[in-house]
Amino acid sequence: MATIWKGSLSFGLVNLPVELRSAVRADHISFRLLHEEDLAPVKFERVCSRTGEVVPWQEIVKGYEYTKGKFVVLTDEDFKAAALETSKVIDILDFVRTDEIDPRYFETPYYLVPAKGGDKPYALLREAMRRSNVVGVGKIIMRQKQHLAGIRVVDDALVLEIMRFANELVSDDELRFPGSDLVRPQELQMAEQLVQNLAEPFDPSKYTDDYRANLMKVIKAKLKGKKIEVAEPEGDVEDTKVVDLMARLRASLKQTDDRGAKRGGGKRAAPKAAAKAGAKKKPVAKATASKAAGTKRRRSA
Repeated sequence: MATIWKGSLSFGLVNLPVELRSAVRADHISFRLLHEEDLAPVKFERVCSRTGEVVPWQEIVKGYEYTKGKFVVLTDEDFKAAALETSKVIDILDFVRTDEIDPRYFETPYYLVPAKGGDKPYALLREAMRRSNVVGVGKIIMRQKQHLAGIRVVDDALVLEIMRFANELVSDDELRFPGSDLVRPQELQMAEQLVQNLAEPFDPSKYTDDYRANLMKVIKAKLKGKKIEVAEPEGDVEDTKVVDLMARLRASLKQTDDRGAKRGGGKRAAPKAAAKAGAKKKPVAKATASKAAGTKRRRSA
């Protein structure tokens, strides 16, 4: 994995040399636009919207639209005047508890890899952060642009995640969401039981891109000259019935209970009382303890 950025990570008076490397890789299928007649790739040109003529690169400038159809042009000197002083230091400004940061702030992850001579301070910072359960928040300049960054511990790695600034998030005040007063206690109890029945340890390998897999099958079939048969889509049927939420919850619970019984002899069988609309809600701590005990028994078995 190529190094994207080299510099140092600073916390307090401690500096440790690090390299930034991508923690994700693109895995999408790319396509070229072709001329149908001869399958020649199609080029895109810069065309003036007023004259319809192609504009060469040397005649193109950057403009900021301050009002509809009105622009102020910025030159290279203007961008230089606004540029920040180049820095090769990620200065951690604050350490914040992990559960205090809204996940919407996080965007792109990178591995922070210790450079020569940085192993010991790297391990020291990692273990201190792990024990304190915190995220280091700082700033980094990459490709002449300043980014907010969060540094967290993932196994034995320090992972830097590019973060969004506060003004980039859409406030939930701009949208309407239902209140909790719409939920009846009986419905909530059954929904909690359903969630517990479906709870599993996170295994990312279980989740695959089915559309990508199907697309690759189509591509390989066409390469072999096979004809692709497309199934006729079923027409959308409008459901005008009033949803009986309790009935749906009961059916869902039965389905998950049956699935659990097939996999592990009823490891998540719901209490009979939970299936009754007027069942008394059990304390969450008791349900959690019961689940933990079940897990321990399965491990010992």
